[in-house]
Amino acid sequence: MPTSPVPAKRNALGRGLESLLPARPGTIATVAATAEPSSGKPLEIALDLIDRNPYQTRTNFDDAKLAELAISIAASGVVQPIVVRKGDGGRFTLITGERRLLASKKAGKATIPSIVREVSNVQAMEMTIVENLQRADLNPMEQAHAFQRLSRDFHMTQEQMAERTGKDRASIANFLRLLRLPEAVQKHVEAGELTFGHARALLALESPEAILAATQKVLALNLSVRGTENYIQGLLSPENKPSSKKPHIAVDPNVREAEDLLRRTLGLKVSIEDKKGKGRVIIEYSGVEDFDAILTALGQQPA
Repeated sequence: MPTSPVPAKRNALGRGLESLLPARPGTIATVAATAEPSSGKPLEIALDLIDRNPYQTRTNFDDAKLAELAISIAASGVVQPIVVRKGDGGRFTLITGERRLLASKKAGKATIPSIVREVSNVQAMEMTIVENLQRADLNPMEQAHAFQRLSRDFHMTQEQMAERTGKDRASIANFLRLLRLPEAVQKHVEAGELTFGHARALLALESPEAILAATQKVLALNLSVRGTENYIQGLLSPENKPSSKKPHIAVDPNVREAEDLLRRTLGLKVSIEDKKGKGRVIIEYSGVEDFDAILTALGQQPA
């Protein structure tokens, strides 16, 4: 008897979404305000009956890309249906596909192909966050807030978040650490004026005041990520001026290079005290996220 082919292995994120959104083909029908849609089948639902997603993590939409999508939809229609759930009074609430919804409105469409799902508030929130985290164009702060909601609202560990989203656990820890940045600095990251690399370098500073001051310097000088790392390094380890009381002690270049590598990797203040090949490594942290980042870098599972 011939054996059936073994299905391709799905990644963790696919399993997470498909367990909530099983793909089931069906014919397209138009849904009026009083109609009762069939679950799992694509339906044409009037755009003015669909309310925006209250759990949307994304805050910024690229106007140029949205306009491009609208042109494509006007010419070829919406290829992938959006996902909604039934609301009150014959209305629907969006779960995933807000870009397609907004672009369809720009394209002048009256309806949009949709899949109706019966899910709870909690399931809808989780589906929205996980779907957003699939996208590569979320800015770092949007990703940080999405992971924060998974942790806060669903009590997920970093390991569980990694399994559900397909992200590396160390990356998740680093995104969560961005929430330690002062709000003004977070806005610069959201606006794209500072990259994820800039933000990580700034987190090596201890106080919000120091981070704010350094941010202004980085923006004023238009420093690269590498330039920012060097600038922060200078703030953390200023050159000692020779004096009669305390002579300057030269630091071995290899030790200095190791310090720099650890600081860039962890985004934390690191110092190495070396005496002829013996000494100690001091890593300073100021919160649970920092400590988890250290454990992750060492290949350990945070508690």
